[in-house]
Amino acid sequence: MRLDHVSYAVARDSFVSTVQRIGSALGAGFVDGGVHPRFGTRNFILPLSGGTYVEVVTTLDHPAADRAPFGQAVARRAAEGGGWLGWVVSVDDIASVEARLGRTSTEGHRVRPDGFDLRWKQIGLLELLEDPQLPYFLQWLVPSEERPSADPRTSTTIHGVSIAGDAASIAEFLGEPADHPLDQIDVTWVEDEEPGLVSVEFATTHGPVTI
Repeated sequence: MRLDHVSYAVARDSFVSTVQRIGSALGAGFVDGGVHPRFGTRNFILPLSGGTYVEVVTTLDHPAADRAPFGQAVARRAAEGGGWLGWVVSVDDIASVEARLGRTSTEGHRVRPDGFDLRWKQIGLLELLEDPQLPYFLQWLVPSEERPSADPRTSTTIHGVSIAGDAASIAEFLGEPADHPLDQIDVTWVEDEEPGLVSVEFATTHGPVTI
């Protein structure tokens, strides 16, 4: 499994300041990702080296934010004070994940400021709402050169993630071994009061940075 991106959710009134704070810590500026009309959310993204990116996301004042599982997840995390929402793994063919979870994926899209309609399929948000330690899955429906990670704005990479949860449960959900669930990313299991993505360690030109 390959880590596609990590997602940080905040309330609307702290959206811009959070984008600036994380960008400053990582030594690069975010770019406006655009609006997710089906989910009632919008994001800023920071493409990193190594084929991953960071997303900072917030809800819009739109009914879709109350209906769509992603909008609900973002709103809930924002209401808790904001922080890491979760981690997302990309797959080449989402059909095998659909078969394992017993339902079909949902199509998502967001329109970038340049007008390009970025499209994908995703599945696993219902599980994330129930159990925040779990990732969700994504299959891109656009050429690789149009994906958010295609044009890195920095040499910073994601070195590892720390997750509060049960390694065996996550391994079963991913269909990957518990001791190595992600390619090229270290996964550390930690104790915490609440399950979920606790922190992300980045390798930057000025040393490791943990957020």
